[in-house]
Amino acid sequence: MTSLALPESPDLSVPAASRRGPTPLWWRDASAVFAWGVTLFVVALWVAGGGLTAFGTLGESLINIGRLTGLVASVLMLLQVLLMARIPFVEQAWGQDELARVHRLVGFTSFNLMVVHIVLTTIGYSAGTDLGVVATFVDQVLHSPGMLLALAGTIALVMVVVTSVMKARAKLRYESWHLLHLYAYLGAGLALPHQLWTGQDFKASVVATVFWWGLYAFALVAVLVYRVGLPLIRSQRHRLVVSEVVAESPTVTSVVMTGRRLDRLPVRAGQFFQWRFLDGAGWTRGNPYSLSAAPDGRSLRITAEAVGASSARLATLRPGTKVLVEGPYGRLHAGVRTSDKAVLIGAGIGITPLRAILEELPSSPDGVVVIYRVGSQSDIVLADELLDLARAKGGRVVAVVGHRNRERASWLPVESRHLTDAEALTRIVPDIAERDVYVCGNPAWMDAVIAAAHEAGVPDEAVHHERFSY
Repeated sequence: MTSLALPESPDLSVPAASRRGPTPLWWRDASAVFAWGVTLFVVALWVAGGGLTAFGTLGESLINIGRLTGLVASVLMLLQVLLMARIPFVEQAWGQDELARVHRLVGFTSFNLMVVHIVLTTIGYSAGTDLGVVATFVDQVLHSPGMLLALAGTIALVMVVVTSVMKARAKLRYESWHLLHLYAYLGAGLALPHQLWTGQDFKASVVATVFWWGLYAFALVAVLVYRVGLPLIRSQRHRLVVSEVVAESPTVTSVVMTGRRLDRLPVRAGQFFQWRFLDGAGWTRGNPYSLSAAPDGRSLRITAEAVGASSARLATLRPGTKVLVEGPYGRLHAGVRTSDKAVLIGAGIGITPLRAILEELPSSPDGVVVIYRVGSQSDIVLADELLDLARAKGGRVVAVVGHRNRERASWLPVESRHLTDAEALTRIVPDIAERDVYVCGNPAWMDAVIAAAHEAGVPDEAVHHERFSY
């Protein structure tokens, strides 16, 4: 491990974004209370509608349980839509990692409950006829209002769920997966309306009717406002264009964009946008790139490694190319700090959002330590910027160079195999347990760093990370 300690130097001017206050912790609690509240309210509506007493024959019991699973599946599906709506309040409360985890949990749960709802209600209705299960299902689809739409919506949701399974996702490009994932909106839009038209629980009382229509309207408005309206408004207001393209290395490119009134864009160093460059074919596919420099009110910069067609395309952009943006998103920024000192730990191209955060952090003697993990010296990017910023902040940079240790899961190179992961961290930063730790890199490597940080005494709330896997 090579360490370069840098002396203290005078303070720099503070970027505009760093003058924003911290993200309120109660936002997360408020959004969780809302989600649990509407779910429990749905169960209460089922109880008020006689759900606890509608257990007569076997068929009635199956239909009754099917009603409950369908109601819970419906509300979870609407919560899933709200999770996908990119509501700034929710984005700031949870961040990319937690949103992805909750998104998967809610999504698979709602889908499984929807399948149980279909199976139980079909068997329940067939119990009172001579048609049989299959014929009853076909009869329901063909003759019940909205059921054909519901079937089409269910097929769309099946496609989304199948492509969300880990093995299936690994075979898809991000752009293809993202496009297929948007079918969740179509699936929800087609699968749920039949309940509003025919479901007795939706029409049992004025309260139930107002609740369900209100929740549907809220979800629809949220999607239209935050996934469509706000990105178009911000893109039109700020009119971003590519102003400079810089080759940082043979495989890494920085793109600088300028526009109008960027000082009014509510973004912090380390956050990311979905970017669309209007330079020809492929402009419709958005790609997530973090800022690699703190926003200064005049320009935005991203830095990416060419690992696919979209990222390789950055090197071919021409100055003047127009840019559409969605965002900002994520919690990897200085607004989530819990202490005055920080450790920034990045691997490869994952150093770029940390470089932006470094620029936003206040100056303090030994207030920040940057640990940069690379396979070889040639993999280091933005080195001069990191050194200059660390010097200005009174901090230091530690380069951890070497090939990956294949003998065990570790964030360290094979040359450091005599050290445990936690020992290495405490050798570099003896007081790491008293600091905030920011981590960015490939997911498996990040898991090793986070585990080592916890072993070294860093509490959960002081570890901040963002995964860009899908």
